[in-house]
Amino acid sequence: MRTLLEREGSDASGEIFESIVASEGVRIERSVSTGQCSAEGTWYEQDEHEWVMLLQGAARLAYVDGQIVTLGPGDSLLLPAGCKHRVQWTEAGTPTVWLAVFFR
Repeated sequence: MRTLLEREGSDASGEIFESIVASEGVRIERSVSTGQCSAEGTWYEQDEHEWVMLLQGAARLAYVDGQIVTLGPGDSLLLPAGCKHRVQWTEAGTPTVWLAVFFR
């Protein structure tokens, strides 16, 4: 057994992405950011819905329409399929731990 708040493994940027559960219609992922954000001018636009919850740390998401959402521990939101968004900022001093559920 392990906790979702552990900081194990990382990619080249130091960010962690981990698949927890994957099946035909849904997948659950955990990610850990330590100051990483989307590259300027880069927007995510996914084919599936994403429900995301911030477990630890802080983050700010930006939408293509200019709306900004700040997330703290326990905050969640739904990003519908096709919703253009980007991670504008994550806290550098504390790991920002995300739990995301992707579904169609």
